[in-house]
Amino acid sequence: MSGAVNVIGGGLAGCEAAWQAARRGISVRLFEMKPLAFSPAHTNPDLCELVCSNSLKGNGLDNACGLLKEEMRRLDSLVISCADRTRVPAGGALAVDRDKFAALVTARLRELPNVEIVPKLVEELPDGVTVVATGPLTHGKFNETVAALTGGEGLHFYDAAAPVITAESIDREKTYLAARYGKGTPDYINCPMDREEYDAFWEELVTAERAPLHENVDTPNVFEGCMPVEIMAARGRDTLRYGPLKPKGLRDPRTGLTPWAVLQLRRDNGEGTLYNMVGFQTNLRFGEQKRVFSMIPGLENADFVRYGVMHRNTYIDSPRLLAPDLSLRSRPEVFFAGQMTGVEGYVESAASGLLAGINAAARLNGEPPLVLPPETCMGALTAYISDAEIKNFQPMNANFGIIRHEPLKIKNKKERYERISANALEVLANCTKKD
Repeated sequence: MSGAVNVIGGGLAGCEAAWQAARRGISVRLFEMKPLAFSPAHTNPDLCELVCSNSLKGNGLDNACGLLKEEMRRLDSLVISCADRTRVPAGGALAVDRDKFAALVTARLRELPNVEIVPKLVEELPDGVTVVATGPLTHGKFNETVAALTGGEGLHFYDAAAPVITAESIDREKTYLAARYGKGTPDYINCPMDREEYDAFWEELVTAERAPLHENVDTPNVFEGCMPVEIMAARGRDTLRYGPLKPKGLRDPRTGLTPWAVLQLRRDNGEGTLYNMVGFQTNLRFGEQKRVFSMIPGLENADFVRYGVMHRNTYIDSPRLLAPDLSLRSRPEVFFAGQMTGVEGYVESAASGLLAGINAAARLNGEPPLVLPPETCMGALTAYISDAEIKNFQPMNANFGIIRHEPLKIKNKKERYERISANALEVLANCTKKD
């Protein structure tokens, strides 16, 4: 068995796995296809590229993803450390300047003397302990290797990204700054719509032309947590008003009234020159995005620097294939990490990379693996995706529903979640403390 860990994929999971293994004295070869090739969702030659500035989601301990990030901080996470250092204002969320974040992750890995970053399109599985973290858009030839390794063609679903527009093109006379319910600082630009404006927008949205998918699929399996806005709208006239256009808690300070619907725009870079259309993942043709989204008040002259895109994400049948330490049951020297394991979300992906990297190093060092208890968020996620009893496996976000805890008679949801988080962090401290 090789004395080094191979990590295939330079996204969040791969970079985190490489960092964790290297910090434990293991030599690491990190294989990344950029800049030789790019997936449909990526353009930056640096490692750890994010598609959206707020891909790291909420930061408070009344939020499951906030708990997950805090657990990762306490385990020396590279991804969360770099995110904290490159964050941009986003209310209660941890949003980052995407370019600065990717550059910092890349620089910190290059500084480690025992990490070799290898630009290569990997086609075959290398010998030795290996972490496969090629992501949900795995390159064609290696995708065949993964399929052979896992005994099948793998599962798949379709994922979508939201458009990004320039700040200077937003009509500020028709918008206002606010955070929902006044939580955090008022960092979001809000585009209010009255009933007539909303109805006209909805009519055009549900009839707009969609872009063809790369694969010949009539009814794609769309992940509910990242659904294209046009598919959501087609479920009913008011569906968006209970989703990405929900006005509740966003009273317009100019009128004192709550609008019929509100689109929120979130800063996408540190300079505040770009804004992301929150919750507006889409597969509309680019021309249709420009036409329909420009109907939203304040966006009549919006300059789109990135249109929304939709692509296939692939994940394996982890409950059938993976052990609790994220190694293959059939090939214990091979670990999987990232969204291809069925954890959904950038933070969740990085968290799986953190554990895979620790356990790959433990395998080489002859140490027991780190399998966190299900009372922690990381432990609960890992337990879920490696639970052989699960049938009809679907991707899973961090959420309080999967975290084991004692019954709590606390009616206030915020207080209840904070109590679960406090317990999770105590459990984490107890099971990772040095003897």
